[in-house]
Amino acid sequence: MLEIAKNVSQNSYAPFSKFRVGACVMGASGNLYKGCNFENSSLGLTICAERCAIGHAVSSGEKQILAVAIYSPDSEECYPCGACRQVICEFKGDTDTEIITEKNGEPKVDKLSELLPFGFKI
Repeated sequence: MLEIAKNVSQNSYAPFSKFRVGACVMGASGNLYKGCNFENSSLGLTICAERCAIGHAVSSGEKQILAVAIYSPDSEECYPCGACRQVICEFKGDTDTEIITEKNGEPKVDKLSELLPFGFKI
């Protein structure tokens, strides 16, 4: 998953921040979905890689996300922003979604509950 995130980060459209990000999401089906960030001159319309990949998963019929791998060639560690953490929370189902990043060239796995201990769910 991390390799897919690395590869798709090269498709990022980040002319403003210069912060390229790729993500790969694993749905409950086991299928993988990729996404990259794409910015907009109206910065509030920018879409993060994680939400792009989750949108791809949901539009393909997934309703539960088991894992999210995130990579940026422009940062030593790349964690999801608060908005992405909340969106991941929406699709975590009964699992504690794994957040996979890279540190010092090695995969690092955190649980969503560690990154968002009080996510909002109805």
